[in-house]
Amino acid sequence: MDDLRAELHCHNEFSNFHLGLKETPYDCGVKVSEQIEQAYQAGLDAFFITNHNTLDGYDQLLRYKKDHQKFKDVQVYPGEEITTDQGIHVLAYGLTSEIKPGQGLEEVLDIIRSQGAISCAPHPFALNNGLREKALLCDLIEAFNSNNVDRYSNLRAYKFAKANKMKAVAGSDSHVVSTLGRSTNIIEAENTLEGILNAMRKGKVAIGCTGYITSSEMIEHARYKIENSKEDIIMYFKENHPHLTGICNFLIEAFQSNPDSVVWTAVYKIAVHLTARLSNKINFKNQDYNILYERNLRAILPMILI
Repeated sequence: MDDLRAELHCHNEFSNFHLGLKETPYDCGVKVSEQIEQAYQAGLDAFFITNHNTLDGYDQLLRYKKDHQKFKDVQVYPGEEITTDQGIHVLAYGLTSEIKPGQGLEEVLDIIRSQGAISCAPHPFALNNGLREKALLCDLIEAFNSNNVDRYSNLRAYKFAKANKMKAVAGSDSHVVSTLGRSTNIIEAENTLEGILNAMRKGKVAIGCTGYITSSEMIEHARYKIENSKEDIIMYFKENHPHLTGICNFLIEAFQSNPDSVVWTAVYKIAVHLTARLSNKINFKNQDYNILYERNLRAILPMILI
């Protein structure tokens, strides 16, 4: 048995066009060649590809790896981040076939079990796509997610995992190259898919290291999404928040004209501060989280500002 250093939550370019209808079509710009190189540089023994609602990206990465002897000791395994009919996300490790999005949570979990795979509740107390208390239905819980920069979401997940004696893991939720391996886990297992899944079932997995995405990395991801999904973003606002379309268009144009401006770092820090206020109210002061899942901006703004 070895103590494997593993990444359990990351995406690559094959995640694009697989998100929900209310999401941007472009999700991630990381190429498989960049991803395996970063895994190698980060000293990972293994990582699961967990693209949104598809197993695409796994076979493509294996083919690339096979042609590059340098990466022979970095093992890659299949996973998927599935969106339920309620817009909630579930991670699955070790799937043999793809799970279609839009199904009920219980149905998704049944399919995961039927394939001998492992389920995990990613970012369970994030503000709009987490399982929250239903995380109890999963085999594992992601108690730390690098993208939960409000920090209250992770704190709530950690406390929930501890109170319910759930096995906690960490995920980088990587959408840009540099964040792969930011948050890792130690798995006591042979470096095979069967060995790792068996170790997970027995609870032989623990959080190794954690770290948050930086402001520059978050802006890099935003830049990718805006450059490739600008028209889709504007259309979404026209259909759902027409009174904010002008502001949306202005901000996109301003961002694209000078994405490296320090102004955007300041905007990001303000956004994190306001998100933290909202997350604290939802996760620790028992305010209704359902309006977040409904994306009701008229109801959300007062919760942030007051």
